[in-house]
Amino acid sequence: MALLKLNRIGLLTSGGDAPGMNAAIRAIVRTGLYNNLEVTGILNGYEGLIKKQFRPMDRNSVSNIIQRGGTILKTARSDQFKTDEGMDLALTHLQEEHIDALVVIGGDGTFTGAHIFGHKFDFPIVGLPGTIDNDLFGTDLTIGYDTAVNTVVEAVDKIRDTAQSHDRLFFVEVMGRDAGFIALRSGLASGADNILVPETKTNIDNLIRMLKYDWKRNKTSGIIIVSEGDDQGGAYEIARKVEEKFDEFDTRVTILGHIQRGGSPTAYDRVLASQLGYESVNALMNGERDIMIGMLNNQISYTPFEKAIKSQKSIKHTYLEIARILSL
Repeated sequence: MALLKLNRIGLLTSGGDAPGMNAAIRAIVRTGLYNNLEVTGILNGYEGLIKKQFRPMDRNSVSNIIQRGGTILKTARSDQFKTDEGMDLALTHLQEEHIDALVVIGGDGTFTGAHIFGHKFDFPIVGLPGTIDNDLFGTDLTIGYDTAVNTVVEAVDKIRDTAQSHDRLFFVEVMGRDAGFIALRSGLASGADNILVPETKTNIDNLIRMLKYDWKRNKTSGIIIVSEGDDQGGAYEIARKVEEKFDEFDTRVTILGHIQRGGSPTAYDRVLASQLGYESVNALMNGERDIMIGMLNNQISYTPFEKAIKSQKSIKHTYLEIARILSL
């Protein structure tokens, strides 16, 4: 593949924020500067391309951000970028700023936009997987996922104290509209009694049989982790269905919501983001484009945007069985 002549690269974060995005920004900026490249930050994702919200970045721009959650470049939705007129305007602004290539950090929506734009204008773009959902094919873990799981575990540990003190059954809802990765790992790590995820159908009668079995064994408290996208509904709906048929437990519902997105990134997320950010600049310099840069089996991997978006990443179904067996 031919080397790409680069003078200036653009950088944006898009979609939901994820802990570790700032660590990736820091790595991209400083790796670019090391290679005598200019780096331009684009505020508010693709909307910043439309509104020409650009700012030059130097080493001081990314000082003291590796430990910060969120994204210093901010993020926003952009319906206009999805139109031909919006993309044409974005290209014009990139050309006016003499930006030769882009690094985008986000999830499947971010990569869909990058894939379309890159092909439409033959513009070099590489992406980093920044999403707490961990639902992108081509990487074992996404930036932000580890931190989100640890946030859930910390919250569930505290909820369990109350559950045991008051003999209560808690249904704890976590993020995961289409994928149950957060629920699976946090549920196993926190010793949940059951884990309900979108990838498997939830049988309310089987769930009630499990609870009755636990009740007969004098188990008076428990934790059930529910992905928001479970086919039986969210935690409130599932708790309601359970209580209609089995009301022995004093039941409560907790929805963790957006606390899962925030907070200082874990060491794992900081290292992953730093590695992928560094690699993104090297990939562009080597002529790569239209790819997501991830980590598979502890090795850097390149996955075409289209494959990362359309291929389904499988959950580890054994986690469901392990969680139930270990909760007995």
